[in-house]
Amino acid sequence: MKKILIANRGEIAIRIMRSAREMNIATVAVFSEADRLSSHVLYADEAVYIGEAPSNLSYLNIDKIIAACKITNSDAVHPGYGFLSENPQFAKALQKEGIKLIGPSPEAMEVMGNKLSAKEAALRYNIPMIKGTKSAINNVEEAKNQAEEIGFPILIKAAAGGGGKGMRVVKDKESFEEELKLAISEAKSAFGDDSVFLERYITSPKHIEIQILADESGNILHLFERECSIQRRHQKVIEEAPSPILPENIRQEMGKCAIDVARSCNYIGAGTVEFILDKDFNFYFLEMNTRLQVEHPVTEMITGVDLVKEQIKITQGKALTLTQADLKINGHAIELRIYAEDPANGFLPDIGTLQTYKLPEGPGVRVDSGYTAGMEISVYYDPMIAKLIVWGNTRKEAIQRMKRAIDEYEITGIQSTLSFGKFVINHPVFQQGMYNTGFVESFFNNEVINNGNEEEAKVAAILMNYLFSEKGNLSVETNPNSLNGQQTSISNWKRNRTI
Repeated sequence: MKKILIANRGEIAIRIMRSAREMNIATVAVFSEADRLSSHVLYADEAVYIGEAPSNLSYLNIDKIIAACKITNSDAVHPGYGFLSENPQFAKALQKEGIKLIGPSPEAMEVMGNKLSAKEAALRYNIPMIKGTKSAINNVEEAKNQAEEIGFPILIKAAAGGGGKGMRVVKDKESFEEELKLAISEAKSAFGDDSVFLERYITSPKHIEIQILADESGNILHLFERECSIQRRHQKVIEEAPSPILPENIRQEMGKCAIDVARSCNYIGAGTVEFILDKDFNFYFLEMNTRLQVEHPVTEMITGVDLVKEQIKITQGKALTLTQADLKINGHAIELRIYAEDPANGFLPDIGTLQTYKLPEGPGVRVDSGYTAGMEISVYYDPMIAKLIVWGNTRKEAIQRMKRAIDEYEITGIQSTLSFGKFVINHPVFQQGMYNTGFVESFFNNEVINNGNEEEAKVAAILMNYLFSEKGNLSVETNPNSLNGQQTSISNWKRNRTI
């Protein structure tokens, strides 16, 4: 394998390219009109324009991706996550052209891409399941009866769904029919498939996922768990590894189940098996993601394993050189997704120019970013700007390091989730590790951020008033080394101020 085309953009494209470069493999970027000057385009060895800004005309266009592979003589494609990463038609099209996909087979994608067929496969290995329907709903009256048998609250889920779309929580039978119709409509609109099913709704569970690696020789490993319970709109915002509360015996049981889920669909490559965990430490299979996860860096930080390099080696036909006994948990890692969103306004996406964009640095800090100062946040794509990942010897050290990194991260020009991250990291429920998927609903609202901003503004106003008053005794020096001697600076006020 001499050249890889990355069928993606932004931070994940650059992250993949870095690992490929360390393996002496050339990289090809693809880009839309909106991404002509993007960082991933400049970083790659080659770049191919594939269409207008809308993703259906560029990053989701299978024919254009394949044409770019042929033009550049690319041996393989890494799809990253999102876009075509879990599309079995894309995998089949590459297969037909003799181009390798750095990912699982289209058959595995098809099985695990539908929650009902995924459950059916996993049941063959006696994986724990939440009580629910085993097939798609096709009759409203029958569905009502099934809902009562399962017991309220009920969760209606799209079979082909993800990201919280086509998902409805129903607390009583009176609202069931209306919510069912809404879920079916949303599933059809989002996925082109109106199949939905029912599950017993577990109130405020923890969301735990297990990273696996599988090679063509039948070797399958798990790389421990990630805790992903801090979510908004059913989408993760903060993840950590390992989970702060998972007992070792449960960790081992979940790891074994994850390996069996992978085995149930003859999985090859890197994948993630997701579970929910109730308050009594009972866990249940949720789904399998047949791609690299956004939060994969926290696993890399605690295991020392480069998951992208492992994906590439597996696609090259190489057997895993690691054994389960080789894998150990080393320290603790936390990831904050930096979205161009306004937490004080319901996490609505924001667009604009990154006027200031300064990344944190120092020991144990990693930033996977696809942007630089002056770049535009586009309306066409996911609003994630970067991922801030920290590592510490202990969870306490990782939390303190994340606080420091958030304070060092400077973003102006758009709203971001940095303030939300700071709120979570400082919250005692998070610090105790006792949070669940209801954290945002229970503890976070618009006033929390606004009040915090008001307090910071008051402190800033008092400080500036002090500095520029006669009592402040402001000291201004002229720098003799500056042009014409005109550059001035406030000397040492941070260390000497008293309020």
